[in-house]
Amino acid sequence: MIEIVAFPDEGLGNSSYLIDGGDGSAIVVDPVRDLEPYRRGARERGLKLAGAIETHLHADFVSGAGALAADGITVAVPAAAAPAFPHRPLADGDELPLGDAIVRAIETPGHTPEHLSYLILRDARPVGLLSGGALLPGTVARTDLIAPEETEPLARRLHRAVHERIAPLPDDVIVYPTHGGGSFCSVAATGERTTTIGRERAANPVFTQSEDDFVAGLLAGLGSYPPYFLRLREVNRRGASSDGPLSLDRLAPDDAEAAMRGGAELIDVRSARAWADAHIPGSLSIELRPAFASWLGWLVDRDRPLLFVIDDAQSRGELIRACRSIGYDNLIGEIDGGIDAWRDAGRALSRVEVVTDPVVDGPLLDVRQDSEFTAGHVPGALHVELGALADAPTLPPSLTVMCGHGERATTAASVLERNGHRGVRVLAAGPGDWHRTTGMPLERGA
Repeated sequence: MIEIVAFPDEGLGNSSYLIDGGDGSAIVVDPVRDLEPYRRGARERGLKLAGAIETHLHADFVSGAGALAADGITVAVPAAAAPAFPHRPLADGDELPLGDAIVRAIETPGHTPEHLSYLILRDARPVGLLSGGALLPGTVARTDLIAPEETEPLARRLHRAVHERIAPLPDDVIVYPTHGGGSFCSVAATGERTTTIGRERAANPVFTQSEDDFVAGLLAGLGSYPPYFLRLREVNRRGASSDGPLSLDRLAPDDAEAAMRGGAELIDVRSARAWADAHIPGSLSIELRPAFASWLGWLVDRDRPLLFVIDDAQSRGELIRACRSIGYDNLIGEIDGGIDAWRDAGRALSRVEVVTDPVVDGPLLDVRQDSEFTAGHVPGALHVELGALADAPTLPPSLTVMCGHGERATTAASVLERNGHRGVRVLAAGPGDWHRTTGMPLERGA
């Protein structure tokens, strides 16, 4: 009996899988860098972790495949990925035993050129599809992560691959995608983690639209993505080590200040409200929450040493895992005693006003993604995506910043403050709150 256990990452919007083949061994599919959850999952089920398979070279997280290979575990990888670590290359039609089942590689290029999906068969009957980025609930993964000139050709290859290789599968085959809602690799994904071929055949544009219409719609829906996506494919091709910091050193305020003078980036991971109430001037606010890693990778240079302000109640382990999940390993520590120690040492603190009334006077800056802004925004609001704010054109010196709930707006306020803006306020409300308060319709379009 095959059991497939999902390991979702809410922040990055991905799922990896541990598959129990029923013979005492297990394989992991698209593993992330932190391997302990898979090892623990295997131990709890009395299984030996015997292998791993990758659907493609990932751009949005550091894979654990290289570390598993270094531990002597067989890692099967699309041959066209040409990884630098020991591996078993797979091509279209290659098969792997999985207990009383078989895993068959299916060539499904599009999300990436080397992409393979994996069909699980029992008694020669398809029962599951590990689809990676080739097929997601209601959508597919984006095709613009290689090069601009490859975006449309890859979209066309994806449409053809789905119709030629996936469409013939029975309706009841369960689809286990790697990417999902919240992943910048996906395009307008739903919140569902799994689906079936039948459900997708009925409603997914990749099935229901012609190639030209599908490509046009897909390309029109491609938004921005974090710049770290452009380097992680190569990181994963080389293979990343599982080694790294397990704890944070504690730096006294004097040492922390010296580190910042030496180029360290100070990141305040406390709640958005805590940062607004009191923060170290020049600190970047990125609240430690599921989306932390994505915004860290979007706003901070990977090569800079990272220094943190963190509350005692927050998890250092969670922070370290989030950083390392996208390859940020240069973690020099946290300020010992946090914001209170900084204040007690006689150093200056800043604050930003938080506004709760969604009806504000003066310029209003919306820092949500383009797609969110287009779907509905406060009339007259300025708009710059948070990821582009550091390089934004001239903005009013005093303004109120908004997003959906306040976290991204607070990050934006910290970016603006670092760029010399004074009088910035944070709106702890979103467009929906404005609509409910005023009874007026939101404006749509760019």
